[in-house]
Amino acid sequence: MMGSTDKIDFVMPWVDGNDPEWQKEKAKYRPSAMDDSDTPVRYRDWDNLQYWFRGVEKFAPWVNKIYFITWGHVPSWLNTDHPKLCIVNHKDYIPALYLPTFSSHTIELNMHRIKGLSEQFVYFNDDMFLLNDVKPTDFFVNGKPCDTYGLNCVYFGHDSAGHFNGSNLEVINTEFKNKHQLMKKNFRKWYSLKNGARVVFKTMILYPWEWFPGFHYNHLPSNFTKATFAAVWEQYGNVLDKTCRDQFRTESNVNQWLMKYWQLCTGECVVRSDRIGECFHVKEENFDRLCQTIRRQSKKMVCINDTPRTLDFDNKKKTVQECFELILPERSSFEK
Repeated sequence: MMGSTDKIDFVMPWVDGNDPEWQKEKAKYRPSAMDDSDTPVRYRDWDNLQYWFRGVEKFAPWVNKIYFITWGHVPSWLNTDHPKLCIVNHKDYIPALYLPTFSSHTIELNMHRIKGLSEQFVYFNDDMFLLNDVKPTDFFVNGKPCDTYGLNCVYFGHDSAGHFNGSNLEVINTEFKNKHQLMKKNFRKWYSLKNGARVVFKTMILYPWEWFPGFHYNHLPSNFTKATFAAVWEQYGNVLDKTCRDQFRTESNVNQWLMKYWQLCTGECVVRSDRIGECFHVKEENFDRLCQTIRRQSKKMVCINDTPRTLDFDNKKKTVQECFELILPERSSFEK
């Protein structure tokens, strides 16, 4: 079994939605009818990526490598010669039959194919940031990823990811038919108070159902092993292949949450409270609290999720930058 001192890599995909060459290629394949997941909000630039690198250097200096996934462009300020930084083009690891792709699902579901990637890795979206010191054991313990065990119900609504979760659960409930047996086997994990009282209560309420109705999820960095990806591809390659053949996200797709749920069902996780971080779907009523969380560094990590309900974007972007500048004012070695 791998130890907690083994290498841990960070992986993050990034796209420059303002790149005219990328826009030109995307337009060649754009379907006539697109879902909400491909709206311009998904590519709107908060101009805060430099603070992600500053946060990693200051708060996670132990990280082995950073795999920065890109269509082909990189920020002009990025020091691509940094010894810990590996620039990964889609064509470097995604099978050719799935390219070109404009779907985050294809980019995510093939991450285990990245050459040189360590067995243990943490997957970040480009809106997830470190705000305070983190340890390797915040992510992995004895080779097992840390996560919160909890059941929940899938929400299906406008501008939600419910349809992706529905597809994920179709696989989960096909593979893991003995829900009660699996949960009893890992009783201490599912009902650990480390998960949080509210999470445990939901799990208790939803336990009687014979199938998994959904899982607790907080939109924060995800901890994975390559072995999990390989296992899901081996057993459900036809499902993943179907998703990866879609050049844009479609409602029938599965996504990387499937791997997270798979790890929970197999019990291959160490319990960790999700209070380690918080996701803010940015809107008027929570924006002040987001800024306060950054300034006070009251969480170890945060997600700043842009949505169609994020109003007055330019002013909010400026304010968030100012908050980051208070806690991470110095350039990192990842910047030229």
